[in-house]
Amino acid sequence: MKSTRKSGILMPVASLPGKYGIGTFGKESYAFVDMLKEAGQSLWQILPLGPTSYGDSPYQSFSTFAGNPYFIDPDILIEKGLLTKKEADSFDFGKKADIIDYGKIYNSRFKMLKKAYGRFDAAADKGYEAFCRKNRFWLEDYALYMAIKNSFGGVSFIEWDEKIRKCDKITLEKYRVKFNKEIGFYKFLQYEFMAQWRALKKYANNNGIKIIGDIPIYVAFDSADTWAAPELFQFDEKGYPTAVAGCPPDGFSATGQLWGNPLYDWDYHKKTGFKWWIRRISHCYELYDIVRIDHFRGFDSYYAISYGDPTAKFGKWMKGPGYDLFKAVKEKIGDREMIAEDLGFLTDSVIRLVKRSGYPGMKVLQFAFDSRADSDYLPHNYTSNTVVYTGTHDNDTTVGWFKKMKTADRRKALSYINKKEFASDKELALSFVKLAMSTVSDLCIIPMQDWLALDGSARINLPSTVGGNWQWRMKSGAFTKKLAKDIKAVTKLYARLG
Repeated sequence: MKSTRKSGILMPVASLPGKYGIGTFGKESYAFVDMLKEAGQSLWQILPLGPTSYGDSPYQSFSTFAGNPYFIDPDILIEKGLLTKKEADSFDFGKKADIIDYGKIYNSRFKMLKKAYGRFDAAADKGYEAFCRKNRFWLEDYALYMAIKNSFGGVSFIEWDEKIRKCDKITLEKYRVKFNKEIGFYKFLQYEFMAQWRALKKYANNNGIKIIGDIPIYVAFDSADTWAAPELFQFDEKGYPTAVAGCPPDGFSATGQLWGNPLYDWDYHKKTGFKWWIRRISHCYELYDIVRIDHFRGFDSYYAISYGDPTAKFGKWMKGPGYDLFKAVKEKIGDREMIAEDLGFLTDSVIRLVKRSGYPGMKVLQFAFDSRADSDYLPHNYTSNTVVYTGTHDNDTTVGWFKKMKTADRRKALSYINKKEFASDKELALSFVKLAMSTVSDLCIIPMQDWLALDGSARINLPSTVGGNWQWRMKSGAFTKKLAKDIKAVTKLYARLG
C-alpha cells in the first residue's frame, strides 16, 4: 500500500534569492525546485501570487485573478529579445540581498517592463490572442481598472469621478479608447506572468513537486473585482459597502481587527449557483495543484462590521454559505485537493463544516504548548487527515517563537519533546521540525526559515501591523547540498519521501 505521508517546504516566491530585488520565476526558482527534489520533498507551498497593493501584502491584491508583475523574470525577457542586459541592470531594485525594498521595486519595475512591452509584437504572438480570449472574463476589467487607476494617481476607485466609479457604459468606452495602450501593457504583463509561471509549474510537476497555492477568502476593497462587479458584495445603491470584514476583540486586540475587505452578498452568489466562486477556484487550479483556502471559518459564519466604524469592536456574526458552496464547487470541478485553514477559535458548526467537506485542516505546533490547558494542536490529538506546520507565514520562526515563550509554556514544550535545553538554534529548530515530521498528519509543511534555523528577524508577517512585513528573502546559496541531504534524511526517517 502506497503511503499518503508527504512533506514539503513553505517558501514564498517573493522570498527566493536573485539579483532583481525580489524573487522571480527565473533560474533561482528552478534551482529551488531542484533542491526540493534533492531533499526528498513532494510539495512547495507558496503565498498568493496576485499583484500586491499598499502594504505589500499578497492577501490584499488589485485582482483575485491576476498575477504579480514583480515575479516576471527579466532574464527570460532578455532571452526573448524584449530587454537588453544593460537595460535590466540599469535599474535600482534595492541593495540588500535579504530584504525586499518594495519602494525601489515599485519605482523601477514597471519602467523596465514598459521597455519590454514596447518591443512586444502582439500580432505575431499566436499565444497572446488565445490567452486574452480565454481570460477575457477577468482580464478586460483588470487591465482597464489599472489603466484608469494610474490616470487618477493611484487612488482607490471609491475616489474616482462618479460616472467611471459606477461603471457608466459610455464613460467606460471613452476610457477604453483613451487608455488603449496602457490597457495593452497590463494584458501583456498577465500574459508574460502566466507563460513564465506555467513553465515553472510544469518543471516542478515533472520533478515530482506539487504546488500548494493560497486563496484569500476576501478580495481587497480597492480591486478590479469590487469595482467591476459590485453585485457580488454587500454594497448600497450608491456603490459603498454596508459592512466590511474583520474579527472581534480577543486576547491579542481589545478592539478586534478591522480588515476592511468588502463582504460577499451570499444570497446573490447562491442564486447564481456560486458561478463567480466556481470560476475563481477553477482559475486557482490552473495555477496550483492543491489550494489552501484562507480563513475557512468565514464560510460557516463571518464577522461583519458596519462600514465607517473606526474599530471592529461592534461587529456581529452572520451566517455564511456553509456546505452549499463546496457542494457546488465539487459538482462543477470535481473533488480536487484542498486544505482548509481552520486555525483559531472554532465553533462546533465550523468543525462540522470542515469534516463534511472532507478537506484536511491545519495543525500548527506554535499553538500547542499552552501550559494552562490541553490543546488540539498538541500532536497526540492529531488525526491523519491534517496538515501539520511548525509555523505559518503569520507566525514567528520557530527559533524566534521559542525564545519569546512564557517560562511555563517553554517548560511544557521542553518536557513534551524530552529536552532540558538546546545547544544551538539549529538543534532547537530541528527538534520541532522532527516533532512535526513524526506526527500522524498525512502532510507536513516546514517553513524554509526553520530548516535554516533562522531567528525572528526572518519572520515574514506580523498580523495587524503595517510596515516591515513580507520583506524576508533567503540569501543566495543558503539552501546547500548538505542541507538538502539532511532534510532528506529526516524525511526518510519519518516515512515522508514522495
